Amino acid sequence: MSATRVAIMGIIVEDTDSVEELNELLHEYRAYIIGRMGVPYRQRSVSVISVALDAPQDVTSALAGKVGSLTGVSVKTLYSNVVAEQDAADA
Repeated sequence: MSATRVAIMGIIVEDTDSVEELNELLHEYRAYIIGRMGVPYRQRSVSVISVALDAPQDVTSALAGKVGSLTGVSVKTLYSNVVAEQDAADA
């Protein structure tokens, strides 16, 4: 069993060339994603994305690190105090 935490990841995309890589990463981690919302802010030429997750903290941190390494992409993660045990079979 491993503990999972509910978290929200805020992502700002300033370089549209990184969108495809970002979507690939989010697809790779789709098993942990509760939901996501993207808002294009055309006046500033950025996209604002929020991703809700329920995942082990190391998984959330790994995703945030990969997202943050993309060119023109910023990310911050906020963790809740909601922790649950997850069976290995559920992972």
